[in-house]
Amino acid sequence: MQQEAPTTTPADQSGVIPPPVPGGGNNAQAMSQMGFDHLIHNFDAVGWVVFATLIIMSLLSVYFIIANLIRNAMVRSRMDRVIHTFWETPSAQDAIRFLEEQPKSEPFSKIALDAAQAAQHHSRHEGSRLVEALNRSEFIDRALRQGVARESMRLEGGLTVLATVGSTAPFVGLLGTVWGIYHALIKIGATGNASMEAVAGPVGEALIMTAIGLFVAIPAVLAYNFYVRSNRLIYARFDEFAHDLHDFFAIGSRIDAAAAPAPAIARK
Repeated sequence: MQQEAPTTTPADQSGVIPPPVPGGGNNAQAMSQMGFDHLIHNFDAVGWVVFATLIIMSLLSVYFIIANLIRNAMVRSRMDRVIHTFWETPSAQDAIRFLEEQPKSEPFSKIALDAAQAAQHHSRHEGSRLVEALNRSEFIDRALRQGVARESMRLEGGLTVLATVGSTAPFVGLLGTVWGIYHALIKIGATGNASMEAVAGPVGEALIMTAIGLFVAIPAVLAYNFYVRSNRLIYARFDEFAHDLHDFFAIGSRIDAAAAPAPAIARK
């Protein structure tokens, strides 16, 4: 039995490539509607609210990330110098003057000034009802606790915003995602057309809103965890310094055999 030779079409014989299957160009054109430009030009009221909320969250996150970075860097760069200079200054007036010259954002000098002022205030009121109600140690301890709490609260500025952005931005983006899918379903129901061209725009909007929510949340979460850890180390130095200040102003000397001579402020 003789095998028949394969037949060729006129297009094959001429070497011309057949035209693409109908619909391929439409799919490519539909995919182009999933970009950010199409998203901006097809927002409704809910889409704009969601998008504006994410932008505001992003700006707040960037602001507090930079603000906390600068503040923590300044505190860390000065704390060792402030502590060592205070303990190594033999003159009470020079030590107080050095503490008062520090910037308002420097916490260790403010804690030491609180202790010095409490000790001086208690000494000036010897024999008064204040001294009868609180002894010297309790009065200084209360001043130190208030100072440490105040400076700790200042270090935590902006962390609540970062935690809020990190925890809520993905859900705000998810709201935009749900709204975009809802638009796609509404368009299918209205036109009866479930082709790529009909749903590409709303689905692209949904995916982009999800991505924006994640881009806003991830830096905020990372920054929050970093600053919580950084602040925890500074809080430990607060407690250490406050204990030394309490010992010095309450009994006149640090309970540290290796400590350098301290300024004679406690007896003033």
